[in-house]
Formats: sequence, structure tokens, C-alpha cells
Amino acid sequence: MSIEVGRVSKLMSKFHKSNILVIGDLILDKFIWGDVTRISPEAPVPVVHVQNESSMPGGAANVSCSISALNGQTSILGIIGNDSDGKLLKKQLKCFAGVNGLIIDADRPTILKTRIVARHQQLVRVDHEQLGAMREKITFKIIDYIKKNAKLFDAIIIEDYGKGVVIPNLIKEVVLIAKKNNIIVTVDPKEDHFSYYKGVTCLTPNQYEAEKAIGIKILDDKSLFAAGRKFLRKLDCSSVLITRGENGMCLFEKGKKPFQIPTRAQEVFDVSGAGDTVIAAFTLALASGANLQEAAQISNYAAGVVVGKIGVGTCTQAELLEKFSFK
Repeated sequence: MSIEVGRVSKLMSKFHKSNILVIGDLILDKFIWGDVTRISPEAPVPVVHVQNESSMPGGAANVSCSISALNGQTSILGIIGNDSDGKLLKKQLKCFAGVNGLIIDADRPTILKTRIVARHQQLVRVDHEQLGAMREKITFKIIDYIKKNAKLFDAIIIEDYGKGVVIPNLIKEVVLIAKKNNIIVTVDPKEDHFSYYKGVTCLTPNQYEAEKAIGIKILDDKSLFAAGRKFLRKLDCSSVLITRGENGMCLFEKGKKPFQIPTRAQEVFDVSGAGDTVIAAFTLALASGANLQEAAQISNYAAGVVVGKIGVGTCTQAELLEKFSFK
């Protein structure tokens, strides 16, 4: 059943009361904006004349940014380096999120992703990062923080970019703490880590991640439904929301028929941050009293707003309501 705009408005009026903890890989996204008028004589590549530079929170940090843009309360739990990029990211996060859970690891640089964009087209991305699991003592610090502060949070989002923060022992402890305190747990997964996520409330893989994790090529409704059912059995989770780009989404719940949702994107300029917006809006809606189908529809409309923007964008309540008003 399609959600009505009045119901959306009622749910959004509760967003400010919901407090979401985001755990995961923190990234600083840098953008170099410019123009291209010629090809380099040194190699067959465009020469970018730089006009502007900007930076913003990315990765798990962008999920918190998305929650804040929708007027939800949010806190961050993750690692930054003891460097200028880490200090900048922390400063930016303070504007909208609780940062008491930020842990400085002097042995790892802050993850930096630099995108060069010319004429609304991303030309290249340059990544600075150190891969590998975080040190055991840092994992213990994160778990201890969650145990001490669990009662403050209505939901926990695990944002797994595969950079080392999200490991099996951490997920196991998060699920145990969440069940003890009746906390929603949602996961934006990494395709190589699906075995980690048993017992969570919902996973939000995209179609490629779902295919790789389950071993089923999604070509039609039959294969899509088979993949969703296998997810529920294999991971013993309450639900799975598979995002499918131009084909919308499909929600799978235990004991219910698959719920398909058509895309709400009218123009697609940039898909950067769309997955972050989906899990942010979905989890915030759940924490505010929406059922799974309602939350999925709200997240679908929010993603439709974000892909119409250049760069890693967010969706506001006003933009979301406007999108619903013209559905």
C-alpha cells in the first residue's frame, strides 16, 4: 500500500525525537571543481582548470549528515587519524552530530576521497587510505562506548565501507546490546562481509551487492524474490531492502510477500551518497514509528531527491515533503 503524504508528515514531525547512533568507516570527501577546454599534450586525458575546492563528511559521516538534514538527532562512532584531515572532519561533524565517540588512531590516516568534477561530470577519484582491521584495543573502546550509552539511542546504523572498523566481533556485540535494549539495528553492507550481519533488523544492499553475496543473478522478479528469501534464511534478519537503481527497491520481511517500490528519481545527476540517504531515512522513519513498508517508501523518495543533485548530497524534510506532494 502506498504511503500518503499526511502519514509522511506525521512521521516526520517525530524525527527530531529520534536519536540514531552511526558506527562505521569515517571518510572526508574532497571535491575539486573545474572546467575542461582541452586535452593534455602529455597523455590523452582532459586538463582541468580548477575553479573551486570543497570538502564534506563522507562514508558513515555522511549517513549522520543525512539524518541531521532530516532533523533527526545523531551521534558518530568511528576512527579518524591524528592529522589535518581528521581535525577538519571532526570540526565539520560538530556542526550537526555528537562526536564523543570519535577515536583518534595515530597509526592510521584519516580516509580521504578526492573527486575531480568538471561540467557536472566526475572525471576521476583519488583515494588515500590504509586498509586492514583496526587494533583490538580500539574495538574494545567502541564496544565499551556502546554499552555505556545504549539507552540514549533508538537505533544503530552500521555503515560498512570495508575499511576496517566493522569486524565480526563488533557486530556480534552490537546485536547483543541492541536486543537487550530493544534498539533497531540496520546495516549498509559490504558485499564481502555478509556473514557478519546475522540477527540485525534490516540490511540495505544494492542489487550488485545482493547478487554477489547470495550467488543469484537478479534478472527478473523470480530471481529477485529468490535472492530476498535466501537472504532472510541465511542471515536470520527481520528484513532486507534491496535497492535497484532505476528499478526502485524491493523489501523482504519474514512471513510477508515481497513489497516492490518503483523509483522516484526524475533526473539522475549523481548517485554519490544515495545509499547513505536510503539507510538514514529508512532507519530514522523506523525509529519514529513507521512500519517497514512505510520506512522503505520514505527512503525511496529521499534517494530520489539526492540523485538529482551534483556531489554527495542530502535530503531535507521540505524536499521530501515536496517530492511526496508531486508523486
